[in-house]
Amino acid sequence: MKTAIYPGSFDPITLGHLDIIRRSAPCFDRLFVCVMVNCDKKPMFSPEQRLELIRRSVADLPNVEAELYSGLLADYARQKGAGILVKGVRNTTDFDLEYQQAAINRGICPELETLLLPASPAYQHFSSTMVREMIRYGQPLEKYVPAPVAEELKGR
Repeated sequence: MKTAIYPGSFDPITLGHLDIIRRSAPCFDRLFVCVMVNCDKKPMFSPEQRLELIRRSVADLPNVEAELYSGLLADYARQKGAGILVKGVRNTTDFDLEYQQAAINRGICPELETLLLPASPAYQHFSSTMVREMIRYGQPLEKYVPAPVAEELKGR
């Protein structure tokens, strides 16, 4: 059974994240979307809120599960029996960062490969950071986040 992990902070999940999930899910028997805690970022949503928004956004994908994890990603991969990390890259800056991270993860867990998927052109220009800024200023979000996220944010 081929198991992969798509890790991230997902604060909040965007259509770009969802595109990577939808494109990679058919390649694996199981895909875990892992909500990680990034100590360098000040999140807008709690880990539990992010997890719930992801679960609602991927409910139609039977081989995709979302979970929280606060430890080392390589340890999570071992626990899940995953040999592949899926990462989306929008530009060369993302590529450089993910390339370095892939080398670190392989140093910790040599059997762990990283699959870098280029962002679809429609999603290359935005990030969760940009979405959080739009939320702060009450801007429309339908072009940037999955419907469950947009619906949740209308109530805020």
